[in-house]
Amino acid sequence: MINITLKDGSKLEVQEGMTILDVAKKISEGLARVATCGEVNGEVKDLRYEIKEDCELVIDTFDSSLNGKKAYWHTTSHIMAQAVKRLFPDAKFAIGPSIDDGFYYDFDVEKPFSDEDKAKIEEEMKKIIKEDLPIERFSLPKEEALKLMEGQPYKQELIEELPEGEEISFYKQGDFTDLCAGPHLMSTGKIKSVKILSSSGAYWRGSEKNKMLQRIYAISFPKASQLQEHLDFLEEVKQRDHRKIGKELEIFMTHKLVGSGLPMYLPNGATIRRILERYIQDKEISLGYEHVYTPSLANVDLYKTSGHWDHYKEDMFPVMKMDNEEMVLRPMNCPHHMLIYKNKMHSYRDLPIRIGELAHDFRYEASGSVCGLERVREMCQNDAHLFVRPDQIKEEVGRVLNLIVEVYQKDFGFPASAFQYRLSLRDKNNKEKYIDNDEMWETAESQLREILKELNIDFYEAEGEAAFYGPKIDIQIKTALNHDVTIPTCQLDFALPERFELEYIGEDGKAHRPVVIHRAILGSSDRFISFLLEETKGMLPLWIAPVQVKILPITDNQHQYAYDLKEKFVAEGIRVEVDDRNEKTGYKIREAQLQKIPYMLIVGEKEVETNTLSVRSREGGDLGTRRIDEFLEELKKKIKDKR
Repeated sequence: MINITLKDGSKLEVQEGMTILDVAKKISEGLARVATCGEVNGEVKDLRYEIKEDCELVIDTFDSSLNGKKAYWHTTSHIMAQAVKRLFPDAKFAIGPSIDDGFYYDFDVEKPFSDEDKAKIEEEMKKIIKEDLPIERFSLPKEEALKLMEGQPYKQELIEELPEGEEISFYKQGDFTDLCAGPHLMSTGKIKSVKILSSSGAYWRGSEKNKMLQRIYAISFPKASQLQEHLDFLEEVKQRDHRKIGKELEIFMTHKLVGSGLPMYLPNGATIRRILERYIQDKEISLGYEHVYTPSLANVDLYKTSGHWDHYKEDMFPVMKMDNEEMVLRPMNCPHHMLIYKNKMHSYRDLPIRIGELAHDFRYEASGSVCGLERVREMCQNDAHLFVRPDQIKEEVGRVLNLIVEVYQKDFGFPASAFQYRLSLRDKNNKEKYIDNDEMWETAESQLREILKELNIDFYEAEGEAAFYGPKIDIQIKTALNHDVTIPTCQLDFALPERFELEYIGEDGKAHRPVVIHRAILGSSDRFISFLLEETKGMLPLWIAPVQVKILPITDNQHQYAYDLKEKFVAEGIRVEVDDRNEKTGYKIREAQLQKIPYMLIVGEKEVETNTLSVRSREGGDLGTRRIDEFLEELKKKIKDKR
């Protein structure tokens, strides 16, 4: 008999050789019906897997884990391939993996799939599902495997590359057999609802040196209602895409003559960025930060001294040889700030020293990964480095965390429930990625852990997420699109002070080494703006909106009154425009609403006579008639309070 420990800690005794599906049936028929795969001692296994020794077993379902979803989606990818084989017999098959939000399959076909083709493939998939074909797993020796895959060069290439002695497994369903390691469901009928989403070109193995294949993306679910929820979510994603919003609201643009990953801010975008950057600078200055400007170009030796050259050079732009120097566009600002600190001697009384900068950094992102403002090749970082005594670490890290809460929760209004604190540690099994100093790592990691506990902050730990020079506290934000993103971060660094031989004179009159806290609040201005656009759907808070008020005169007779109002509002620091086009008022209102303008002031003959305003708000609609000074004071207060 075999002893199995289940996920909840309970024990189960089963006969040797029982499959995971048999165990699921033993637990309950309901579980067996929805099981998709299992995890045996942490390894994902097929439902057909026979248990032959004592183990820990988790039985996954579509709803219980990502592994459960992936087994479901991987099975559906084979159904897609079978449908393509029936409709396009000459197709060559590449790979069809599950991904985090569905699956795809790559095909070598004569021409790209049309919308009509995709509709036919989807219908054929539904037929295969209805046929409820059993899915059988088998293995073959290498020579037999190659023979079975005759006419399928991509499959044969994969087989040839398998290590000697490794099992070569296949899955068969009706008239279709595919090379695959699994896991898969037991039959095609287990799939309940399916939808082809899109198609695109994709190079074999991601290399532009190889042939362009046709990739079809799709999704499947156990319930039709889940599919509809997902399609609704995808539509929401489309509406929140900052690239779409950025174009509609004239915030930024890109152009191939400028280059990939190098967006240009239009006047509206420049206004948003200016407000955000002034906001964070003013807040930092009030907290004792001193701001500097440093060059975007530096000698390669600076990054060799800091250690970035060894750990980061693949992400830098190529070296430029100038006279007798080798120069490079900087990817980060900390080495410059180390030299600013070192520029003069410091006493223990001077610390903490907080150096901040809105600095332009350059990173050579792959062309396929650049995306609007979210991932760019030139970014403006809201960066700062705090030089502290060891006894000041806890207080200063606490100040940074308080600043993050003030910015994100108080000023931007994000709920506390959207935040998770992650203690990012090095991967002890992959030390070559990090500065080699075990004692430093143990000290820094334990200090950050202790700080989080003393501040009663709930957190989780993640190995392999540290910076190369030290551990960090990352604040993970759950976005409106249900993504986890890291924007603010606080990092502890004992390494760079050592490399740059930084010192301060202690109370004992001797030289001591400071500790550096790296921190970013808004991260990069670019990524933060993309995040903000997607969170708000472009309906930016009043204090950030590039145009806060739009004045809409009803006829030409009110133009002068409208421009007099504009002058008055501008004098009070309000960003305002006048729409004096010869269009109907309803049309102007709809245009202003599409532009996400917070307030519209409609002025007609009555408003001119009574020296008043007819006010509409973006969220509240018609707010009625208001006195000018009254509305202006209310507006100024809302902007000041960041409401």
